[in-house]
Amino acid sequence: MITLYGMGSPNVVKIYIALEELGLPYTVAPVDVFTGKQFDAEFLKMNPNAKVPVIVDSDGPGGKPCTLFESGAILLYLAEKTGKLLPADMAAKYEAIQWMMVQMTTVGPMFGQHVHFTRFAPAGNDYSKSRYATQVHRVFEVIDQRLAASPYLGGAEYGLADIATYPWARNIPVLLGADAAAKFPNVMRWVGVINERPAVKKALAQVDDIRARTTQFDKAQPQDLDKLFGRGTFAAA
Repeated sequence: MITLYGMGSPNVVKIYIALEELGLPYTVAPVDVFTGKQFDAEFLKMNPNAKVPVIVDSDGPGGKPCTLFESGAILLYLAEKTGKLLPADMAAKYEAIQWMMVQMTTVGPMFGQHVHFTRFAPAGNDYSKSRYATQVHRVFEVIDQRLAASPYLGGAEYGLADIATYPWARNIPVLLGADAAAKFPNVMRWVGVINERPAVKKALAQVDDIRARTTQFDKAQPQDLDKLFGRGTFAAA
């Protein structure tokens, strides 16, 4: 049995989707990040970096429990555990992994900073907002070109690269606006296809459930946001 520690953020949504796609039994342990539960001592034993998601697989390699953090590492682990969601051919496998890495190194960090400076930063950050919005547009231009030539990010078959990127891409109309979404027709077509996957529907229903059981950002206390973002009295510099 796998225990998933998390809430409803895109990096956690990836793991929900992978678990549902793979048909692996799992339970969810909510981590209320907007009240600082990721800084509790017990959680820090699992992830000293104080971030979700984390999984604990009671039936890990050799039948021993395995604890993992970082969504990309978790996705690769689940794919190797089951022999699914990555091609067997080595060249095709690494073509898929490179597109997953685009999500890990660019989509997630740039989109995350865009959301931060749009929703959480004080006034006077116009350069930061422009910088990160531009980077998000740029990487989705690249992804849109890829999806014009390939049905899925990793190639001919749906897999890890799609699962990693979809939780961010599905929010383009909300976070970038309808005009931006119209600039990426291949991305939005691909999002529509993934929306209809039964496992994705089940995963998103689970995400809605955990969001109902955890604090959302607009209900968080200022001191908890300061600790989460490392600002104010929690700033290093």
